[in-house]
This record gives sequence, C-alpha cells and structure tokens, in this order.
Amino acid sequence: MIKRKGFTLVELLVVGIVVGLLIVSALMVLGSARQKARDAKRLVDVRELRSSLQSYFNDRDAYPTGTNLMLGAGKDCGTGTTCTAISSTNGIASTAAGTIYMTTINSDPSAPVAAKCTSNSGSVCNYSYSVVNVGTGAVADGYEIYFFLEAPIGGLANGLNCATEAGVGSTCIH
Repeated sequence: MIKRKGFTLVELLVVGIVVGLLIVSALMVLGSARQKARDAKRLVDVRELRSSLQSYFNDRDAYPTGTNLMLGAGKDCGTGTTCTAISSTNGIASTAAGTIYMTTINSDPSAPVAAKCTSNSGSVCNYSYSVVNVGTGAVADGYEIYFFLEAPIGGLANGLNCATEAGVGSTCIH
C-alpha cells in the first residue's frame, strides 16, 4: 500500500467553500456595522442641533429663520453659502457672530449626498431645517429637521424621520 502525502481535491474544495462562507459572513457583518454607525452619528448630530436650537430659542424667544435649508455642506444659506453654524447674530448661516450656539453643523455621514431631505424623501439625504409657527402669533416657535435612517434604531423606524422642538419621531407634528 502506497501512502501519498497531501490533500485530496475534495478536501481542498471543502476548505475553500468554508473559507468563502466565512469571508461572506464577515463582509455582511461589517456592512451592517457601518450602517449602524452612520445612523448613530445621525442621531448624535440631530441631538446636538436640537440642543443648540433650544439654547438659541432660550436667548431670542424664537428659532432661527429659514425654510427647507440643507444643513452642513448644502449651499442654501443665501448667495451660495453653506449652512454650517448657529449664532445669535446670524442665525443659521455660514459664519457665526455674537453668541455662538454651534460652530459646525455636520452633513449626513453618507456625504457627499446631493439631495436635501424633504417631507417625501425616500433615500439617504442631507439634513434639512425649517422654522414653523406653532402658536397663534407670528413668533417662530417651532422647527422641523428632516433626516434619514438606514435601519431602525432607538425606537425610530428606518427611512425619513423628523426632529422638532417637542422631540424626535417618524413624522413631524406640524
């Protein structure tokens, strides 16, 4: 009886298939982790925006003006400038002056995202801000920030979500 050293073709194929399955499963887990990280970053960004807007409101008795402004990298703040800061003198603008509430407004972590979020966005989009009048007067006493989540997180559904002065949810209350 002759003993041969080495592996048979079947053994090599089985090992190759097992290694391939391990690689595929690792890539799936990695993709899911990246998605969750982007969504967590979105929630942190929105929480920081809400905090800064509340500080602005506490000092000025109104929220900054603006309708459907793309926050972060979007050039929606007049004369082609970005909406990257919140301050008492300039509101939401490209530069801060007076009391500074937020020096850097982040863009969506999937940037570059060309489209801003609107009330009917169906895919990843950049944060957008609109001031609203909730009460009976002409005071800007409310706001809406639209943002998009890739997966459910923290009690929020995947898809378009909205932050207001009252909280964060899947729909805007205004």
